[in-house]
Amino acid sequence: MTTTDLAAAREQATSPPDTGLARLLRPYGWSFAAVVVLQVIGAVAGLAPLLAVVELGRVLLSPGPADHGQVWAVVAVGAAGLFVRLLFTAASSGIGHILDGQVQLSFRRLLAARLGRVPIGWFARRRTGELAKVVGEDVSAVHPFIAHAPGELIAAFVVPLVSLVYLFTVDWRLTLITLVPVVLAVALVPLMMTPTRLREQEEFDAGMGRIASSVVEFVQGIAVVKAFGGSERAHRRFRTAVDDFVVTFFRWVRGLAPIAAGMQLALSPPFVLLVVLIGGAALIAGGGLVPADLLPFLLLGLGLTAPVAALGHGFDDLQAARRAVGRIRDVLAVPSLPEPARPRAPQGHRVELRDVRFGYERAEGELGVEIGDERRGRAEHEVLRGIDLVLEPGTVTAIVGPSGSGKSTLVQLLPRFFDPTHGSVVLGGVDLRELGSEELYRTVSFVFQDVRLLRASVADNIALAVPHADPGDVVRAARLANIHERILELPRGYDTVIHEEAGLSGGEAQRISIARALLAATPVLVLDEATAFADPPTEQAVRRALATPAGDRTILVIAHRLETVADADDVVMLENGSIVERGRPAELLARNGKFAAFWRTHRSAVADGVQRGDEPR
Repeated sequence: MTTTDLAAAREQATSPPDTGLARLLRPYGWSFAAVVVLQVIGAVAGLAPLLAVVELGRVLLSPGPADHGQVWAVVAVGAAGLFVRLLFTAASSGIGHILDGQVQLSFRRLLAARLGRVPIGWFARRRTGELAKVVGEDVSAVHPFIAHAPGELIAAFVVPLVSLVYLFTVDWRLTLITLVPVVLAVALVPLMMTPTRLREQEEFDAGMGRIASSVVEFVQGIAVVKAFGGSERAHRRFRTAVDDFVVTFFRWVRGLAPIAAGMQLALSPPFVLLVVLIGGAALIAGGGLVPADLLPFLLLGLGLTAPVAALGHGFDDLQAARRAVGRIRDVLAVPSLPEPARPRAPQGHRVELRDVRFGYERAEGELGVEIGDERRGRAEHEVLRGIDLVLEPGTVTAIVGPSGSGKSTLVQLLPRFFDPTHGSVVLGGVDLRELGSEELYRTVSFVFQDVRLLRASVADNIALAVPHADPGDVVRAARLANIHERILELPRGYDTVIHEEAGLSGGEAQRISIARALLAATPVLVLDEATAFADPPTEQAVRRALATPAGDRTILVIAHRLETVADADDVVMLENGSIVERGRPAELLARNGKFAAFWRTHRSAVADGVQRGDEPR
């Protein structure tokens, strides 16, 4: 693949997809049409009982005896209209809710597919609560827009229009008088859509998102918070989010309350009836209106306020749905990890990092792209600077360095959690950007300190990369990871569902993850604090297990324990994103440079921990 091909593939993958609402809803066009048509028919049929009452009043108030046949005919028409209304509106509502379920399922599938294709590192820069809100609450928030708005809003305009035409045939003057409440209410609608009101609504949503994020973060970190006495600070963060939301909420309510109250008063039945009665009485007193003709205005006049009432009552739901769809579109617009048009296969598993630079893009508070996008080219902070490194097959390379030196970022480039902003990562002579994802993850596996196990059986968690693995191979991997005996203690052994039937400690979860990597048996393995929670004997057993299969496995490990550094074939010392020393452990110690100073400091810290009774790390 040429450089031009790479650039074209990257441009295609990182270009925002067509996520317009019309395109998303296009497959459901006929269902939307059915909802609207059925709702309109039902709503218009609902006028029949009211018109029947009007005609019945005229028949009964006319001079002379009433025609019983005409009376029963009017009643039958009214009853038939009521039946048609119930039948068609029920059908419209049913189809609308089925359609809502289909649309929500489609949105969640689209989100899952998109999130499955974005760079894995993108998630590290996102709050769990915000993404959970998009996939959960925001998708659910489209319910009013899908299930209710298409039919009900259109019907709310069609019915008054039919009523208006009928009332104009009765008396045009009283019809105009009946429209006075509608005019007053419509005059208030623009006040609900001013930039200030819309900004307050956005602040309301943002406040809700901060509360959700603080709750999720507090729950996920509850063990650490309690262990280190930080509950007061954690609670303070939550209380701050709630207090800020309360201030925003009251500001939002103070702005909308007078407008909403004015609309409710103008559209309230007592006010509408009062306007109609005053106008009708004046016309009757002047001889311009027959008393019987006042009846249709009293019955149908209330229906003329339906469009404005529907807009007022559904305004918040529709605005919430609009904003929710916007956030859904933001996630769907996150560029995918570029996939090559013509994937290449690596020849061997020698790993090279060639003049690699990497920086995190500025994306504070956004759900959009931020990482490794060369088209934007604006790095907030360059984490890696000109890394040149070769990892030979059959070797263990240990990355060491102070906190913030770029160790985790470097190892995350190998499984392509990010793409470098400059330079390339080469596997078997092929740039990782020229490898298909399936080929990449058949070659590279990884185990990190922050292990997330699926809500599935222990066996399924271990066999995640090899779904049809033989049970004996699963057990063998668990034995090598020193977790087999613990699994047998679980309620149903390897069939125990994690998070439902049993929970595992951090160290046990890590060993499950290591067993998963061992079963996958990829030729390249990346370990980022993979044994951080393990005791020394367990870590030693794991290191032996990792080195046992095939002597040509390439291993890159972030080392925090002296034993891991001592067993490595090559040690790379990072500082401020650059390689400052590299070589075999004994050679680096003999140089008495930065690594030797780092080694002595680490040994001193471990010795102090042993004296205090801490577990050496």
